[in-house]
Amino acid sequence: MEDARRPRVLVTEQIAGSGVAALRERADVDVEVDLERSELLGRIGDYDALIVRSATRVDAELIAAARRLRVIGRAGTGVDNVDVAAATARGILVANAPQSNMLSAAEHAVALLLALARNIPQAHAALVEGRWERSRFGGVEVADKTLAVLGFGRIGQLVAARARGLGLRVVAYDPFVSAERFRELGVVGATSLLEAVGEADFVSLHLPSSPDTRGIIDAPTLAAMKPGVRLVNAARGNLVDTAALLAALDAGHVAGAALDVFETEPLTSSPLFGRPNVVVTPHLGASTREAQDRAGTIIAGQVVAALFGGTVENAVNVPVVSDEDRRAVEPFVPLADRLGQVVSALHRGPLERVDVAYAGQIAGHDTRLLTLAVMRGVLRRVDESVNLVNARSLAESRGIAVRETSTSAENYTSLIRVATGTDVRIWGTTMGREHRTWMVRALGYDLEIELGEHMLFVLNDDRPGMIGLLGTILGEEGVNIANMNHARDREGGRALTAVQTDAPVPETAIRRLEAVQGLHRLRVVTING
Repeated sequence: MEDARRPRVLVTEQIAGSGVAALRERADVDVEVDLERSELLGRIGDYDALIVRSATRVDAELIAAARRLRVIGRAGTGVDNVDVAAATARGILVANAPQSNMLSAAEHAVALLLALARNIPQAHAALVEGRWERSRFGGVEVADKTLAVLGFGRIGQLVAARARGLGLRVVAYDPFVSAERFRELGVVGATSLLEAVGEADFVSLHLPSSPDTRGIIDAPTLAAMKPGVRLVNAARGNLVDTAALLAALDAGHVAGAALDVFETEPLTSSPLFGRPNVVVTPHLGASTREAQDRAGTIIAGQVVAALFGGTVENAVNVPVVSDEDRRAVEPFVPLADRLGQVVSALHRGPLERVDVAYAGQIAGHDTRLLTLAVMRGVLRRVDESVNLVNARSLAESRGIAVRETSTSAENYTSLIRVATGTDVRIWGTTMGREHRTWMVRALGYDLEIELGEHMLFVLNDDRPGMIGLLGTILGEEGVNIANMNHARDREGGRALTAVQTDAPVPETAIRRLEAVQGLHRLRVVTING
């Protein structure tokens, strides 16, 4: 009988032998490394599951040919080489192994820090070339120095723990980590990035790549660091402005840099290479035997669970809820995610809690999926690995409390309210058959505006000319307003203006707006998904 057949699994890249063995206990497994694209397209239709690493491109074309495929497993962090949207449209579950390389990545960052402090690669190269240069390669001790950890997710926390073991004082910056969590882990929580780097002897980057963080280590940030600072980047290459780093190295303001990642990879030639105060490695953060084995073992377990009805903890696209509740809440998932993104941008200071309330018809269903979508939106800016399954655990690791309640719906059939405190509360709903996402109340102001990709929120004094000045500045900066809504608390009081634009608001426009007298808060939000 067809139902009794063993599922077939295709593995196109090397994974741990223990993972393959676990798969073979429940399924028929073919390990075919380095398949030609044409052969893969011809064969994929015979398999129920596909396991890849980073080299196999699982795009819409391949997914369309995979007529029996039920699960795609990515043995590693991220799913950059998998078209998750195409898989979701076909009902194919996608899973990865996001925790497999955390320890290896943290250890590599610490190794780079020590290599930089003691000039180990440079001294090694000189000695094997026949030069005994003890005086040239004298280093510095790390004990009793200060390390700034920028980005305090799971890897940043592992780095901090190991740095404290080496006698370093650790200052950490992450606006999405609570003060209590910093205290629990024995580090000093900085309230701003500049505060963290201003007192550091070493700076280690553990931020995700996002519009908010790309180029965050630029000339002004480097200038804010104290002379003689040493920089470690084992996170994302585009966090660092290379030209600014080169200038700071040339000036002697930055004593050295250790880099494992680069904006363009693979990279075999760079002005950074060959400098006596720069250590480079070719993206080795996850390249340990243990991490590779762990990734293969984890993903094998995830694929088996998916094929036989178990819980897939690292599912990227399909969390488990009842069919009835899924049909009811799925149209609200994009709204929940977008509200989370907006509230995270509007919030100021350390994020310690997120309250999600449901009202109206939606409150009568299992809304856990929607709460996860809210947290995915909240954490998108700080963790690229966040998905509907790991959002709550990522929040817990950062000390963020998540609470779900119900409330009254007032004038709408269904509403979602997201709050991070008494002053940051936003309400949203969907409208029309297409379930377009709308915000209907924010920061205590009633205003209705559709949530688009590029949003601008301005809190200002309610006085003549403010709306016109806002429009004039945006127009002069070449930004077209697609939609706008405005509300005030009272005549002559404060007003909130929400603006949807056709393109991102440039930095020059932001600086001009911030200089306007009577403007009290400005937030630019880029909404993904």
